[in-house]
Amino acid sequence: MLPRGLMISAPASGTGKTTVMLGLARAFRDRGLTVQPFKSGPDYIDPAFHGAASGRISLNLDSWAMPPDMLDAHLARAGGADLVLAEGSMGLFDGVAQPGESGNGASADIARRTGWPVVLVLDISGQAQTAAAVARGFPGFREGVDVAGVVLNRVASPRHEALARLGMEAAGLRVFGALPRRRDVEVPERHLGLVQAEEHGSLEPFIANAAAFIAEHLDLDALLAAAAGGGGPAAAPAPAAIRPPGQRIALARDAAFSFTYPHLLDAWRAAGAEILPFSPLADEAPAATADICWLPGGYPELHAGRLAAAGRFRSGLRAFAETRPVHGECGGYMAMGAGLVDAEGTRHEMAGLLGLVTSYETRRMHLGYRLAELQGPLPGQDAGARLRGHEFHYSTILAQPDAPLARVSDANGAAVAETGSRRGRASGTFFHLIAEAS
Repeated sequence: MLPRGLMISAPASGTGKTTVMLGLARAFRDRGLTVQPFKSGPDYIDPAFHGAASGRISLNLDSWAMPPDMLDAHLARAGGADLVLAEGSMGLFDGVAQPGESGNGASADIARRTGWPVVLVLDISGQAQTAAAVARGFPGFREGVDVAGVVLNRVASPRHEALARLGMEAAGLRVFGALPRRRDVEVPERHLGLVQAEEHGSLEPFIANAAAFIAEHLDLDALLAAAAGGGGPAAAPAPAAIRPPGQRIALARDAAFSFTYPHLLDAWRAAGAEILPFSPLADEAPAATADICWLPGGYPELHAGRLAAAGRFRSGLRAFAETRPVHGECGGYMAMGAGLVDAEGTRHEMAGLLGLVTSYETRRMHLGYRLAELQGPLPGQDAGARLRGHEFHYSTILAQPDAPLARVSDANGAAVAETGSRRGRASGTFFHLIAEAS
C-alpha cells in the first residue's frame, strides 16, 4: 500500500501552493521524516524545487497522459517514505473536457486514486468570511476526494485572520494555519512559470527560510495526523515503456535547455541508456560518441544572442546531424530552426537544421495537452506511433516549411497547427513528450 500522504492543492493557480509544498517538505524532513514529493500534471520546473527540499526525486503524475500502469510505477517510488506530499496544478478539479489515459488531468484524479486527503491553500487577500463560501464547495464536489482542511495564505492582519477563521468554522472546515504576506518566501516567476531551481541564486537558504516560515505558522502535527493513504498497488507492475531515443544520448542541459520531465530521464536510464549532458550556452557540441542528440525545451529566447554566437555548438550540431539523429522539443526545436526573433524584434541565426522561424516579438500563448500520430520517425519512435505530451510557449511561427512530423490534436481532438517538422535526420516538436499513447 502507499504511504500516507497529502495533496497540496488550491482553488486556482497562483495561491502559494509551491511555497507551502516546499516549506512542508523541508520542515517534515527536518523532523527526521522521509518525504516523497510528486507533482500532479505536466510541470518540469516544480519537481526540481521538490527534490531540493525533500532530498528525493520528484516525479510527475499525469492522469491525462499516463496510463494506469505508468502512474502505479511512479507511485511505487514512494516505497520507504514516511510521508508523501503531492503538489497539484491549477485548481483541484481543473482538467480537460475529454478524458485521457487515466482521467482528465485534474489533481483530483490523483487524490482519488491514492486516497491522499487534500489541503487547500487559499489566497484570502481581498476577502475574509467569503473565502469560506468558496472553500465550502470543495468537500463533496467529487466522490472519493477528501478535503482535510485549509491553509489561509496572504493574511493581512490578525483581524483579517480572525474573520477568515470565523467563516471557516461556520462552514465546518478545519484551518491548519494562517500565513502572513511574505515576499521573501515566494518563488520568483517568469512567463512559463517559476524561475528554475538551478537559476535561484540562494536556493538552500530560501528553502530553509520557507520551512521555518511554514513551521512557525502551520500546525505540522495536525497536518501529519491528517495524512492518509491506502490507494495504489503494494508492488507496481512494470511501467508503460518509454523507449530511450538511443543508447548514448547527448542531452543539452543549461539555463536555455532544461525542460525535461524527470520520469523521462529516469525511464531512459532504467532501459540502460547513457546520458551525456552538454551546454550549448558554453559553446559545447554534442559528444562525438553519442548516437543521438536531444535538445529539450527551456528559454532559448532569453539567450538567443549567445546561441547565435556559439559557433562550436552550431557547427558541431550540424556535423552531428549528418550521420545521426537530432531531435528538439519546443525551445530545442526553435534552436534547431533557421532563426529566432526575440522580444525586441531582433532576428538571431539558429542552427539551421530545419527551416523553422519563430518570433517572440508578438507574444501568443500556446498551452495544452497534445496527442500526436507520427507521420515520420523520431528517435526511439517509428512512424505511426501515437504519443501524448504537453505544449506551453509564447512564440509565433513565422515559417515552418519542412515536412510535418505528426498529425497533432489537442485534448478535445481538434487539430493544431504546431505539427513539428522533419528534414533528413533532424526532427522537432512543440510539445514535450510525456508518454506513449495506448
